[in-house]
Amino acid sequence: MDRLAQWRQAGKTFNWSGRRIFYREGGRGEALLLLHGFPTASWDWHKVWPALEERFHLIAPDFLGFGFSDKPRKYDYTIARQADMVEELISCAGIRDFHILAHDYGDTVAQELLARHNKKEKGFGAGLSIRSLCLLNGGLFPEAHSPRLIQHLMASPVGRLLTPFLSKRALTRNFNAIFGPNTPPTEQEVNEFWELITCNRGKGVMHRLIRYMTERRLNRERWVGALQQADIPLRLIDGAKDPISGRHMAARYRELVPDPDVILLDDIGHYPQTEASEITLHYFLDFVENRA
Repeated sequence: MDRLAQWRQAGKTFNWSGRRIFYREGGRGEALLLLHGFPTASWDWHKVWPALEERFHLIAPDFLGFGFSDKPRKYDYTIARQADMVEELISCAGIRDFHILAHDYGDTVAQELLARHNKKEKGFGAGLSIRSLCLLNGGLFPEAHSPRLIQHLMASPVGRLLTPFLSKRALTRNFNAIFGPNTPPTEQEVNEFWELITCNRGKGVMHRLIRYMTERRLNRERWVGALQQADIPLRLIDGAKDPISGRHMAARYRELVPDPDVILLDDIGHYPQTEASEITLHYFLDFVENRA
């Protein structure tokens, strides 16, 4: 059995609003919620999972429309609904307070959860609480986000027409462009990413999922404000070579977030947890142990 199949076999499913959500759970200790990016899944955390499992009670869902979760065709995928799903999942797991480690799309879900935490909205008005938030590369500030051409096209009115033409070759080309120059994805990693994307006919919902880029602009005040008004420890660990949300995003973070705690990984791209798992893990654990 290959390692992605083993990951899936060790997972669980959670019924949310009639949809099946895949997630991994493991470890003991303080709760840590792991929120993955676009267009992949909770598998993104597999390199840091064993070490984190020794220290934390881990919860890592595949968002609706991603990975091994259901991918309904006629569905309005919004960040708020993904956050609702996460709230229900952690509540059903008996978790009340938790740390968050997030990446890319997961950063945006984390910002929505943080806004709810700050304002005591929804489950956060009934006892849920975030203890700390550590962010990896993502579009935290829409004015500093530089998406790839394919992302622009997928988010446009012609996006649904392009989904049949998405290919592993194109994925390889785009991932090579966003990973660090010395840490490109291996062929096996690309194959795994592609399997996650295409599982449950996933190509057919890509144009719907990517609407989160428009949501970031529409909800900028709420989601940027969540970081600026946070009453919990925050850290950004950023792969500087990422053309989408690298050094320029970290610079904007320093401009807008009070008392900014930023770790720049100079030769790393968009996926720090994959490209440099050990150093990313080091800086995350340092953050939780010394600031959170």
